Formats: sequence, C-alpha cells, structure tokens
Amino acid sequence: MFKKLKDKMIGNSDNLSLSLVKNIKLFKEIFAGDEIVIFREFNTTHSLKCCIIYVDDMADTEIINENILAPLMNKEFVTDFKQKNMIDYYINKVLLSGNIKKTSNINNIIESILYGDTVLLVDGYAEAVIIETKGWMVRQIEKPETEKVVRGPREGFNESLIINLTLIRRRLLSSDLKFKFNQIGTRTKTKYCICYLEGLTNKKILEELEKRLDEVNIDGILDSGYIQELIKDSPLSPFKTIGSTERPDTVVGRLLEGRIAVIFDGSPFALTLPYLFVENFQVNEDYYNEFIFASINRLLRYLGFFLSISVPSIYLSLTTYHQEMIPTPLLLSISASREGVPFPTVIEAILMLAVFEILREAGVRLPTPIGQTVSIVGALVLGEAAITAKLISAPMLIVVALAGISSYLIAEMMGAIIVARGAFLILSSMLGLYGYIFAIIGLFIHLMSMRSFGVPYMLTAGSLEKQDLKDTVVRVPWFMMYLRPKLITKDKLRKTVQR
Repeated sequence: MFKKLKDKMIGNSDNLSLSLVKNIKLFKEIFAGDEIVIFREFNTTHSLKCCIIYVDDMADTEIINENILAPLMNKEFVTDFKQKNMIDYYINKVLLSGNIKKTSNINNIIESILYGDTVLLVDGYAEAVIIETKGWMVRQIEKPETEKVVRGPREGFNESLIINLTLIRRRLLSSDLKFKFNQIGTRTKTKYCICYLEGLTNKKILEELEKRLDEVNIDGILDSGYIQELIKDSPLSPFKTIGSTERPDTVVGRLLEGRIAVIFDGSPFALTLPYLFVENFQVNEDYYNEFIFASINRLLRYLGFFLSISVPSIYLSLTTYHQEMIPTPLLLSISASREGVPFPTVIEAILMLAVFEILREAGVRLPTPIGQTVSIVGALVLGEAAITAKLISAPMLIVVALAGISSYLIAEMMGAIIVARGAFLILSSMLGLYGYIFAIIGLFIHLMSMRSFGVPYMLTAGSLEKQDLKDTVVRVPWFMMYLRPKLITKDKLRKTVQR
C-alpha cells in the first residue's frame, strides 16, 4: 500500500520532495484513517515552515515540547542565515537529543514514526530529521514465571528490546560483546538483535544464522517462537534445536560458552544457539549451588525424563505380554484391581494420559488460583470417581500420575515427552518389551542424527574426553571445568588456573 501511495505522489521515487506541502500530503495519504498520527505544523523564529510527525502515546510529548518545539520556536533563538544547510544547523546547534539522524528515504521515515520517533520536515529540504522520542509504556522487570529459582538473580526479560540488551550488557562488561541489529516481517517489521562474543563465537555458525534469518519471508513476527520454528534444524522433530529463555543470566552464561543469542522486540524470550540435548537438563541454578547438590538435582531430571516416557509403556508391556516377569503377589494384586474394568490396558493408559494432559492444559490457561484448584481437585475427584466406577484400575492411575509428575521436572521438553511417550506406548502395545526396546533404539538414532547449526545434537553423549563429560549427567566443581566444547567455540580455554 505504501509503495502505491508513494508512486502516485512522487513519481516512483522513494525519496522526499523539496516541497513541505507535498511531503505533508504524502504522509497524510500514507497514514490516512490513522488518527493517532499527529502532524504539527509551525514556523521557526525566522518564518521557516516546518512540520513534525509522531504517533501519539508512542512518542514522549514532554521531549517533543521541550527538546524540539521550544528550541525551534523560541523568540530568543538567533539563526545564522548564512548557513548553507539549515538541517545540519538544527542538528548541531538547536535540537536537544542524544540520537538524531537525517534521511530522505520514505521507508526509513515511516518505520521511525511507527517506532515512536519524531520526524522533522523542513520546507525547501528533501531530507527529514529523525529524533529519538520513544516513550511508550513497558512492563516492569519482574521475576521470570517459567524459570523460577531458589538461588540466583530474580530479573527476567520484558518486551522491550533495549531494556533486554541492557540487562545483558550490565552482566557482561566486555568490548567483545557485539550487537547486530536487523528487522524481520514485511508488515510488522520487528526489530531483532544478534548477540555474541567476538573471539568465542564460531563465525561459521554466526554466518549460518544470519543466512537463515535473511531467508525468512513472513509478514509478521509477534514472538521469538515464530523464528524458533522457522530456522530450526530438523523442523519435524519434537525436540528443540534452538533454546529459549527469559533469564538474562542464562543468556550471558551461554554467550560465555561461545553460543549466540537472538532477542526480538516485543518478546520476553531470547533464543540461544547452538542448542544441545544435555541443555534440557541443565538449569542456571546448577551453577549457583554447591556441585554435589546440583548434580543430584540434574540426575533427578534425567530420571524424570526416563520415567515420564517409559513407565506407562513398561507397565503395559509387563501386564499384557510378560506377566511371568512380575512377582506373583504383585501380579495377583494388579489382576484383582483390574477386575470389572471394561477396557484393555492400552486403552486405559491412553484415556488416562489424555485426561492428565487436559487437566494440565486447563491449569495453565486458567487464572493461577483457579488453575491450581482445577489441576489438584480435578485429578483427585476424577481419579477417585473413575476407580470407584471401575472405569480404570488403581495401578494405572499411579503409573499415569508418576509419568505426568515426572515430566514436570523438565517442563521445557513437555512437547517432546508427550510425543515420545505416545510412540513408546503404541510400540509396546504391539510388541511388548521388544517394542519398548525398538522405541529406545529409534529415539537414540533420531537424536544422534540431529544437528543444531552444524553442531551434533548429542555432542557430549559419545565423547570419551573427560572435559566433555564434566558438565553433562553431573556437574563437577568449577575448578575442574576449564575447557569449553571445542565444536561450538574458537577459544576452548575457560580458565587458566588448574587444580
């Protein structure tokens, strides 16, 4: 639409006209029907006609009045009429702002207006002055809702790109920290920033990221999740190959490992890459707590992943195909509890897992106090009623509850766990423990074949080097972790003092 209007007004030119009247008419055509775009025409002290354009409530009117209008319209302001370029004179001598630039490109002017800046047009000049006056309201810095910790920083990202970058810069006071800005989305024109540490980041990975971002052709980006899906490796896999976090300390920690972060304006979640499978089980609090306690917690997460995808299929295999492997007293107890249940074990498991996921989703979507009540009361009431009515057996309820609760230990992998659990359950229902073993083999083959921006997804899984194993299943003390993963970063040395 913008291009058609500009072609009509200035003859297929992307630049401004020398006439202020034509320029104002052009922008009024572009923003026709948008009543929050303000056009303020005025004359300077020497009767030079000007106009400022800004979006109401996005630009700070106090800055506009005191730093733009007041200096230009002040009666005591004396202009040197010998100046050849009044635009430059205003920028250097009159306007009070730390960020001013001039341009004649209409697209740049439109983007600046819509982003909260103020544009100054001067009669007789085919250039506009863009003055930073952003003043919209942003959410305060709060505790991250999805990554809570007992010990560690409490700050989380919000929807402001500049504030998020400030939170990173405050923790990483190094000149090697580089920011590359760009925009994406043909309509939303969402700004984003690529953050990396020069000297640590692998340039090939950085170039591959920029290439994939440049190839994205979409009209709008409302959250970083759009890009996470569009540029990931193995797009059909339920496992993430690009990480996401709303914690500045997590981003800084990954930057120090040679990784790259991408932050989008309007999204509180930053993307980090390359992303390895072991990162699903690592949380920032592991590095703030004593290494023994951190290692125990990490082992619990691995155990939770195993239980969440395996318990229903193993129970189904044993009770359906391999009863001889169950101790006789336990087998008699399970048989007694299943007396009167009309469904086979596989249907029973699928129904209970579906109900569990329904309760989980309801708890997430409802307001927090109501959601917790629905999750707890719903599980208790429905479970007890189903057992009493002989629709399900008590052991199956225990199995499903154990699998569901275990998945909460690694909430970031919830989607992958649900898909893997379903696949394991189906194969086990057809082949018993053989199906479960085939599912395990298939899962390992799938994970081993995946890559994240050229880096093997299971980078440290098959390594026999001590340094590669010191921050995987357990976390060793800091004085023993003096090397970074060699395929991700150029500088492997993390610390020089070795004990």
